[in-house]
Amino acid sequence: MRRICAVNRIVRPVSGNLLRRLALASIISNVAIVVTGGAVRLTASGLGCPTWPRCTDDSYVTTPEMGVYGVIEFSNRMLTFAVGLIALATLLAVLLHRPRRPGLLPLAVAVFLGIPAQAVVGGITVLTNLNPWVVGLHFLASMAVIAAAYALWRRIGDPDGPTVAVVPAPLRTLARITTGVTVAVLVIGTWVTGSGPHAGDHGAARNGLDPETISQVHADGVFLLIGLSVALIFAFRAVGAQRATRAAIILLAVELGQGVIGFVQYFTHVPAILVGAHMLGSCLVLLAALAVQWSTRERHPVALAPQAAPADTATPVPVTA
Repeated sequence: MRRICAVNRIVRPVSGNLLRRLALASIISNVAIVVTGGAVRLTASGLGCPTWPRCTDDSYVTTPEMGVYGVIEFSNRMLTFAVGLIALATLLAVLLHRPRRPGLLPLAVAVFLGIPAQAVVGGITVLTNLNPWVVGLHFLASMAVIAAAYALWRRIGDPDGPTVAVVPAPLRTLARITTGVTVAVLVIGTWVTGSGPHAGDHGAARNGLDPETISQVHADGVFLLIGLSVALIFAFRAVGAQRATRAAIILLAVELGQGVIGFVQYFTHVPAILVGAHMLGSCLVLLAALAVQWSTRERHPVALAPQAAPADTATPVPVTA
């Protein structure tokens, strides 16, 4: 009995505030590793450690002969362990939280498993000598982990009642389309990167796409995204959805800032510092788009769940979680 009591004193339920702070730390750390990964590429350190999972054929760590490039690449690899530890801490916190929250465990597991999966893709980029298509996949894998981490953070802050819509169905569809276009813009952005000068190593191949043409396609996608965001602002305001309106305004502001960086870097021959800022901006655009998606619905405590209402009004109506 004493042993059981000792275990209970050590393994205590985790508070909701701590759980949410850990989830937020997971978002921040995953954004940080995207930025540091960009620094690896922008400093031409992509093959600083020329193999994987070891740094060299004979060593798991960088050696003095590899110089600063090896240090930069190896440091980014080590940061992956830090991000993984935060994800593990979040997963354990979800398991220890009482009462057990529905829906949190799958998201926490997705974030935790997504980090080693992303690291494997990073290893493949090294083994393929920084193939630009694999490098793009490496970035998109990070975006997927960030999206899962954001969903976990938002779900922790929500009650456990049924999900209800706060805007009419057509506007929820418009928000989904905007999120889809955001993802498409991010994907095309990796094609632009793969055609540009920052390959991660002086001898790495490019994807063969014409930089000017694919940059124009990317810009067209951005213009479409901005137009959809403006439409969301007016539509949300028309139905009195204040929280959704604020989220759409923030999305538009982030898009405009990201667009300015993109145009400046294009006309200044893509300086490394602006490319790095653009990568950070990509993470912020994704998070802002997800915030808009989240703002079209909300959860209420079970005892306060509202009654169903017609789908063509702005009154909250039940929707699938």
